[in-house]
Amino acid sequence: MSRNVRSYRRSLITASTLVVLAAAALSQPALAGTATTTLGVSLTINAGCNVSSSSVAFPAQSVLASAVNQSGSVSVTCTNTTPYNVGLDKGAGSGATVSNRLMTGPASATVAYGLYQDSGHSTNWGNAGGTATVHGTGKGSAQTCTG
Repeated sequence: MSRNVRSYRRSLITASTLVVLAAAALSQPALAGTATTTLGVSLTINAGCNVSSSSVAFPAQSVLASAVNQSGSVSVTCTNTTPYNVGLDKGAGSGATVSNRLMTGPASATVAYGLYQDSGHSTNWGNAGGTATVHGTGKGSAQTCTG
């Protein structure tokens, strides 16, 4: 009886070995040809602009005996050849206009201020399209308008 068991074990080992050998033969890389194709890629860029700004923060004052100068900027990034106009409205001050801006403080006190397109304070920066605005043409990178 022990002889039959040994014979059976040999058969199992032989069968296992064949399975492992067959699996090893399947893991070899298959020989294949090369095929190529062209992949089309497209992108549509619509005309548009992104706008950001820095604050105009006047320094603290005790008495306003003369003009206080401060500057800020608006950055415009538009797609190439896209025209833009940057206009600034009258602000939130009660009774303000684009040519006479007003900051309203405690007890409804107001302080007049101006926003100009140039450092000489001769060209008001308003919001009437094309006349009192800063305009330009997009270049695909940030363009800074300083006032």
